Amino acid sequence: MNKPSSLLVQVRTILAEKKWSALKQLAEKLEPSELASLFERLAPMDATLLFRGLPRDLAADVFSFLGDEEQQRLLQEMTEHETRTLLAELSPDDRTELFEELPAVTTQRLLNLLAADDRKEALMLLGYPKDSVGRLMSPDFATIRPEQTVAEALESIRRQAPVTETIQVCYVVDESGKILDDIRLRRLILAEPERKVSDLMAGEPVVLGAFDPEGVAVSEMKRTGYFALPVVDGDGKLLGVVTADDVLDVAVEEATIDIHKGGAVRPLDTSLADARVFALFARRVPWLMILVFMNIFSGAGIAHYEELIEATVALVFFLPLLIDSGGNAGSQAATLVIRSMALGELKMSDYVRVFLKESRVSFSLGAAMAVAVAVIGYFRGGPTIAFVVALSMVVIVFVGSLIGMSLPFIFTKLKIDPATASGPVVTSLADIIGVLIYLGIAAAIIGV
Repeated sequence: MNKPSSLLVQVRTILAEKKWSALKQLAEKLEPSELASLFERLAPMDATLLFRGLPRDLAADVFSFLGDEEQQRLLQEMTEHETRTLLAELSPDDRTELFEELPAVTTQRLLNLLAADDRKEALMLLGYPKDSVGRLMSPDFATIRPEQTVAEALESIRRQAPVTETIQVCYVVDESGKILDDIRLRRLILAEPERKVSDLMAGEPVVLGAFDPEGVAVSEMKRTGYFALPVVDGDGKLLGVVTADDVLDVAVEEATIDIHKGGAVRPLDTSLADARVFALFARRVPWLMILVFMNIFSGAGIAHYEELIEATVALVFFLPLLIDSGGNAGSQAATLVIRSMALGELKMSDYVRVFLKESRVSFSLGAAMAVAVAVIGYFRGGPTIAFVVALSMVVIVFVGSLIGMSLPFIFTKLKIDPATASGPVVTSLADIIGVLIYLGIAAAIIGV
C-alpha cells in the first residue's frame, strides 16, 4: 500500500475513533500541502472534523492550500468564532485572495468578523485592481533605518519578526517611509555590530508598483532571482512585499490560462475534476463553433477543384498529409513565439528579425519534408504527382510556419492575448490555405 493511501486510512480511523490528540500529533508531522491533499479524498463531514482538529496556525496554513470550493464549504460549516479565529490566522495576502473569490455579501460578513486593524488592512488590499501587485502583496514586512548600527537593526528585526511575511530581506526606509535600499539578513548578520546600516547600502532597490499587473512581479522575480520584492506607491513609500510563494501561484495560473487558450478553451475557474459538465461545454464550444465555420472554406476550396480531383484521384491521398504538415509547422512556430513573448524575450520591434529567421527555417523544413513525400508521390502517381506534392509541401510548410509566427505579433498589436493564436486557430488557417495552395499548384501543373 502506498504512503498516501496508508495515510488516508490512518486519518479515517482516527476520525472514526475520535482520537483528537492522536490526530493533532499526526497532523503536526505533515506538511500543510499534504494535509490539504487529504481533504479532496475525505467525505465532507470527515474533512470538516479533520480541519477542526488542527492547531490554529496549522489550520490557517492548510486552508490557504485548499481549492476555492473546499474553502467556501468549510466556511459554511464553521461557527462564527471558528471563522473569526481562522481569518485572524491567515496571512493578509491569503485573506485577500479568499475575499476575491467569495460573493460580495459573504465577503462583507467576513470583513465584519475581523479586528479593526485587520479589517482596515483587508479593505486597503481589496482597494487595488484585481490581478494587480497590490492585491498580491503582504503589508507585513521588516524595516530598518540607515542611521542604525547593525546591532540595533538586528534587534529591531527580532521585534518585528513575529508579524512579518519574511525577514530574509529587510528594507531600509527614511523617516517618511520611502524605501532607500533592501539588505539581505545574511549580510547584516555577517557585518560588524558597530557598523552603520548606511555603510551596507548598495544603491537603488528593485521595486514593484502597487498598480502593476501581477505578471510584472513574475517577470521581475525571475529576472532578479530575489525571494521577495518590495511594493511602493507613486512617491516611493514602502507599502508591502511580494514573496516567491505568491508569485509562484501567479506563474502557475498564467501558464495554465495560456495552455487553455492555446487549446481554444476558455480558462476554467476550477480544476478539471471539480468542473461541471455544462461549465466544460460552455468553455469549449465557442471556439469550436468558430472553427467549424472557418473550415467551411476548406470544403469550398475542395469543391472548386472537384473536376481536378475526379481526373486525378491520387491527389486525394496526399491532401491530409500536406495540410496537416502545414498546420503542425505553424503550431510549432506559434508556440515558440508565444512562449518567447511570455518570457519577455520578444517584442513587436523584433517581428522583421524573427520573420526573416523563420523564413529560412521553414523553407529548410519544407524542403526536407518534400524529399520524403516526393518518394511516396512517385510510387503512388508517377513523376508529375511527385513534383506536385513536393512543391506543395515546400510552399505549405513555408506559409504555415509564417502564419504561426506572425499571428502572435498580429494579436498583440490588436490587444488580443497572443496565446489565443496557437493550436486549433493556426491549424485551421493553415488547413484552409494549404488546400488552396495544393490544389492550385496541381491545377497549374496538371492542367485540368
